[in-house]
Amino acid sequence: MNEIDRHTQTNINIQEKSNLIWNNAEILRGLYKPHEYGEIVLPMTVIKRFHDTLLPTLEQVHETYEEYKTFEVVDPFLLDATGGYSFYNTSKFTFTSLLSDPEHIEENFRAYLNGFSDNVQDVLEHFSFDNHITRLANNDKLFYVIQEFNQPAAYMGADKISSTDMGYVFEDLVRRFSESYNEEAGEHFTSRDIIYLMTDILLAEDKNMLMDNGVVKTVYDQTMGTSQMLSAITERLQEFDRDAEVTTFGQEINPSTYAIAKADTMIRGGNPGNMKLGNTLTEDGFPGYTFDYCISNPPFGVDWKSSHKKVKAEHDEGENGRFAPGLPRKSDGQLLFTLNALKKLKDDGRMAIIHNGSALFSGAAGSGESEIRRYVIENDWLDAIIQLPGDSFYNTGITTYVWIYSKDKPLHRAGKVQLIDASEMYDKRRKSIGSKRVDITEECREIIVQAYGEFLDKEYVLDDRRVESKIMNNEDFGFYKVTVESPEKDEEGNIILKKGKPKADTNLRDTEDIPLTEDIDEYFEREIKPFNSEAWIDKKKTKVGYEIPFTRLFYKYQAPEKSEDIAKRISEIEARIVKSFEALSGEEVDVDGE
Repeated sequence: MNEIDRHTQTNINIQEKSNLIWNNAEILRGLYKPHEYGEIVLPMTVIKRFHDTLLPTLEQVHETYEEYKTFEVVDPFLLDATGGYSFYNTSKFTFTSLLSDPEHIEENFRAYLNGFSDNVQDVLEHFSFDNHITRLANNDKLFYVIQEFNQPAAYMGADKISSTDMGYVFEDLVRRFSESYNEEAGEHFTSRDIIYLMTDILLAEDKNMLMDNGVVKTVYDQTMGTSQMLSAITERLQEFDRDAEVTTFGQEINPSTYAIAKADTMIRGGNPGNMKLGNTLTEDGFPGYTFDYCISNPPFGVDWKSSHKKVKAEHDEGENGRFAPGLPRKSDGQLLFTLNALKKLKDDGRMAIIHNGSALFSGAAGSGESEIRRYVIENDWLDAIIQLPGDSFYNTGITTYVWIYSKDKPLHRAGKVQLIDASEMYDKRRKSIGSKRVDITEECREIIVQAYGEFLDKEYVLDDRRVESKIMNNEDFGFYKVTVESPEKDEEGNIILKKGKPKADTNLRDTEDIPLTEDIDEYFEREIKPFNSEAWIDKKKTKVGYEIPFTRLFYKYQAPEKSEDIAKRISEIEARIVKSFEALSGEEVDVDGE
């Protein structure tokens, strides 16, 4: 199977496959609690995916192993080449042969697992699956678990199920596990409709170049979850150029989702060594690396106090570290991920990252958040911000935004930021999944991508749904935070002087936000002086701030309803209530009280 075919989605029923796998957990009832089922189902799914993917070349690998095993060490690359993947299994057991010897099921299953290459052993180790094998065997469950995963409908080989399909299956399994555990399922993955929107916009400016042969690109996801963003962007790149060479890199803090990501990378034919386990903020998995594309959905609203010491130390390194521009509040570290990814972006690289609304405006002028916004805008790296529909994510209904960064904007976008309100561009789901009640369908996505590509102040309409685009100048988001002082006066109303100058009355101190496009002195004379002739600006306290008032910029005034219309509507409601009461009671009601 060639690389592109590993990604192309097939016609398998994803939900049916996921249901079949999850229903195997019924065997565990009594031995495990429902919220523990995933600890068996997820690793067994990965093992079976490996097992079925290797089946077509199993005999050739065994023949190669037998031929060379007399040597002191068998070259693993030889076995990789024989099987066509970066992993192998030298055991002669299969799920079918394991079931033919029920009495030795644990011993033989362990022998089968031990036959896997070291990179698969690492995957299994991060599932902490070993202790479960003994527990299952001691309670006569192991045989039946393997039996259920060996039924024909549970086949998961890469020759029948693409990486894209398997990604959907993993998404659903992780969601079920997370919901039964009362975890935030959205911390582990982002739904494909959002990922495809991110990738299509991320690649929009490069589309013509990507259609050329010989494309070589690197992609990085700093919070990769089960690596579905990496899988999706690889899929998209290879749609532009079938022979595109795409190398993916990712880091993940959760061991089990890291294990799934590494397994998926191996089956996609990627380098499993490019998948790192650890906290991105405190453990840089790729020091010195830079990438063509960065794509991620980092946690927002998550406390980073436990990471503060290491992050602060790196901040103090200045440009040698990842966090020089500023540190946000300890209660929300999402903008730290922006800084990390920008540090790892090539000079002509592009990034798509998801944030909630607080990233737009939180923090006063001079604060860490404001300084980070100032850093990206004054460097002219912020390209666009797209508001997504509410209820787009599995674990939250709050408003979210995709931020697009470009370190080498085309000339017509230089010095500008495009804001796109796509909050209405969705189709309602027939059945919600957690908090996800809407989908950005392909038709909706095309409208949003069109709005981005045309780069105009314009509204786009699809049926009764609208997307609105606004083009802003970088400096439109900046302001001076000035301190306005008024003099302190004595009981007679005379101004108190200190060193020959009026003493400021701290009780009367005020601040004013003045747009960067304004001259401070002219603004003061026009907007402040006429109302406070004795006031002055303490220029030593002036700070520059940046915020993006997205909601205000897209606000549309709606005239209040006329009082006579309200009265008419109330009368109509009263009439309906009276009619309903009369129907129930069989009595007439005199609404005028006569």
